[in-house]
Amino acid sequence: MREGSLEAPVRQALDWQNPWFWDEMALEKEMERVFEICHGCRRCFNLCDSFPRLFDLIDNGPTGELDGVKKEDYGHVERACTLCDMCFMTKCPYVPPHEWMLDFPHLMLRHRAVQAKKHGTDFVTRQLADTDRTGRLGTMTSALANWVTDEKNTATRGAMERLAGIHHGARLPSYAGETFQIRAAREGAVVDETAPAFGKRKAVLYATCFVNFNATDIGAATRAVLAKNGIETEVVYPACCGMPKLELGDLQAVAESARKVSSALLPWIDKGYDVIALTPSCALMLKFEWPLICPKDPAVEKLAQATFDIAEYVVDIAKHEGLAPGLEPLEGGVSVHLACHARAQNMGAKAAEMLRLVPTTRVAVIERCSGHGGIWGARVENFDTAVKVGKPAAQMALKSNARFVASECPLAADHLMQVMEIAAGDEKPKPTRAHHPIQLMARAYGLME
Repeated sequence: MREGSLEAPVRQALDWQNPWFWDEMALEKEMERVFEICHGCRRCFNLCDSFPRLFDLIDNGPTGELDGVKKEDYGHVERACTLCDMCFMTKCPYVPPHEWMLDFPHLMLRHRAVQAKKHGTDFVTRQLADTDRTGRLGTMTSALANWVTDEKNTATRGAMERLAGIHHGARLPSYAGETFQIRAAREGAVVDETAPAFGKRKAVLYATCFVNFNATDIGAATRAVLAKNGIETEVVYPACCGMPKLELGDLQAVAESARKVSSALLPWIDKGYDVIALTPSCALMLKFEWPLICPKDPAVEKLAQATFDIAEYVVDIAKHEGLAPGLEPLEGGVSVHLACHARAQNMGAKAAEMLRLVPTTRVAVIERCSGHGGIWGARVENFDTAVKVGKPAAQMALKSNARFVASECPLAADHLMQVMEIAAGDEKPKPTRAHHPIQLMARAYGLME
């Protein structure tokens, strides 16, 4: 048997429609097997809080081995997992095709799914995961919603903490006054017919719930940069990709999202459009998670092959057709955080590669977790841990002393900015806000402030 694998990791389909998947005794046995291997390796001790929890349970137990850990305590390890995939993609030497076949994130997902099926999910958690409903309500009442969720509003945030379990200090995303779909239709985008890529590509932008309801500037920047490079775009948003439901272990809901969104995007692919997902979590779902949850679904497979992350797409244009001229330096440099769900796509550091296309711009790369983990990091029981996990990344950003800080994940960007402010203490960080890398590309082209 090999000590560790030198081959690229290979994900196995989630056999969630097999009765074996839901068998608690079989699950417990598999968790025991995997935890025993993790205990003997401990290579992931500094990735997230799951592994310290596991190792503390073992080390503080009566035997100092896994047999001293109560089976009912296994859930403590799962509850710290944010499904970032970094252990699988970057650390674990025993992932498939190794004989031991470890997939720690999907094992935690299985445990979460089994527990959700057995005990159900509470009402507040289900509502928070319904991003389409909350997004529509948020944009309709954006002024009120943003006032209520502002962390400086101690009265309303205190009530949110008591009623919804959202930490009063966690920075929450604001809602836009109109959806990105409406904004795109209102603003339009004039395609530059002199650009090298004109007539060679066209793209449909899968808006994602976050860009559609919250960060419409990311979508506007994407359209502007692509139009500058001669690429016609359309904006489509049939539904959420299901990542928030995946985090709850609701695999049936994720499968339904996959079928709904893929059926809406497939006609665009048939017309020759590339698909661009505007946030890395959604790109990861379309490209990797959906095919594992809906294996052998031809629509899902076809969509996965046609989907790009936005930074990946711009770099691809630069390599094959060449970018349109007009990029100006980003004075003061950029600290770019490589989001976990971008790294998990196995496409390379595309955000950094894209920003290095901007002339004479210093780009400092941060390859540490921001700590946010989606809604996980905003919860009362997790916020302090999210800050602790994000501090190394924040300190790297502060040390780089760059004028701009950016992350491919908008939630990670805002959390990183908040942790930078905490870590800086009385000295304010040089960046005043966090950006998506495509916004900085638009700025370099003079297309957006």
